[in-house]
Amino acid sequence: MIEKIKKSDDEWRKQLTHEQYEVLRRKGTEPPFCGAFFDHKKDATYYCVGCGLPLFSSSHKFISGTGWPSFFQPVDEEHVAYHPDNSHGMRRTEIACARCDSHLGHVFEDGPKPTGLRYCINSVSLEFKPQEQEPKNV
Repeated sequence: MIEKIKKSDDEWRKQLTHEQYEVLRRKGTEPPFCGAFFDHKKDATYYCVGCGLPLFSSSHKFISGTGWPSFFQPVDEEHVAYHPDNSHGMRRTEIACARCDSHLGHVFEDGPKPTGLRYCINSVSLEFKPQEQEPKNV
């Protein structure tokens, strides 16, 4: 079980940029094809920008054509929380960081093998760390 991180709204506003705050705390979405990682091809791990929890590996990334970084699985299933999202007249599954409850994006059932899932993630919710910068213990 992952220990939760709780912060006040003011603490989040001080830590995050305006764009990060709008996506992570207010469940916004960055425009497609604009995020730093939608066509990023370097090898390493993507971490939650809110709390540093490892979320996705570049080895699980694929080009979905949607304009957002897409992965077929998280690095650890316990690092991602799933919530029903019926906003905007759609039925979707929101995904959030399991430690700080930051909004990451949504998961869809139209991804590649082996999972058939597409974790569609806002770049602004991620921090990319090349392997030489990855922490040993999280």
